[in-house]
Amino acid sequence: MVTESNNNREDINIEKKAEETQEEGTLHDVDGEIEDSAEKHKKKKSRKERKESEELEELKIKNAELNDKFLRLFSEFDNFRKRTLRERIELTKTASTEIIIALLPVMDDFDRAFKALEDTDNKDNFKEGIILIHNKFKTALTAKGLQVMKSIGETFDTDFHEAITEIPAPDKSMKGKIIDEVEKGYLLGDKVIRYAKVVVGS
Repeated sequence: MVTESNNNREDINIEKKAEETQEEGTLHDVDGEIEDSAEKHKKKKSRKERKESEELEELKIKNAELNDKFLRLFSEFDNFRKRTLRERIELTKTASTEIIIALLPVMDDFDRAFKALEDTDNKDNFKEGIILIHNKFKTALTAKGLQVMKSIGETFDTDFHEAITEIPAPDKSMKGKIIDEVEKGYLLGDKVIRYAKVVVGS
């Protein structure tokens, strides 16, 4: 009986050891799987970080290129703006110079006319000289694009005319039309540079 009991105990111990060994093996397997999983996760994370790092580097390069392009465009625009402003100033000066040069002969004619007036009492000749100078002056201005605005008999238009006063129209056809001109209006090209001061029929 004692021997049988001892044998039973040994069998139980063997079974326990086998179970323990099996559990240890299972634990080792689980640990191995966890380690493998951790290693895979680490490699995956490393690849992801490398990819993100490469993308970041590409973005930095693109940003630098765009920044360089912007600076060059800004510099070109600033140069263009300064050049245009300089050309505009020069053009204004040149235009003024051309007009003055065109008017200098008229000034010379006036000087000659006044000198001739001192040496003669012939008013008819003086009057004729003044008419010639006036025509020369008008020709010089017309050559520069100046146009006299036609007003009398035209329909009143605020884009071209400035009404000084209104008077009763001599007939119905003149209502709302210009009856008299107090001061001539002028156009330079198509632009009004002085409105005509007019009297309108009502």
